[in-house]
Amino acid sequence: MQLDIQTNGFSLTDGIRDYTKRRMEFALNRNDQSITRVQVRLADINGPRGGVDKRCQIDLSLAGHNDIVIEDTETDLYVAIDRASDRCARTLIRRLERAREFSHETVILPVAED
Repeated sequence: MQLDIQTNGFSLTDGIRDYTKRRMEFALNRNDQSITRVQVRLADINGPRGGVDKRCQIDLSLAGHNDIVIEDTETDLYVAIDRASDRCARTLIRRLERAREFSHETVILPVAED
């Protein structure tokens, strides 16, 4: 799993990088064989004005499936990372379970009568 972390509006510190990496590995480690790339974009939308303006957007690329894009906006960047990574994990599990269900269904075709 390739993890790419980008920031907009502030500089990426070692603490934020380590925290984000740890949260993503924890959230996605069960299904990491299906994941080809994870891109995390962290942004401070309003800058120094404050407010609900810390955004965490996660783009998850899967082998053989559509990408998953999750976004969460909070006042605290760490809370946004937590919520987005949790939602990403739940969405990934749901997507993979659906794919398994559909791949195991048996299709019965009608037999042509002569």
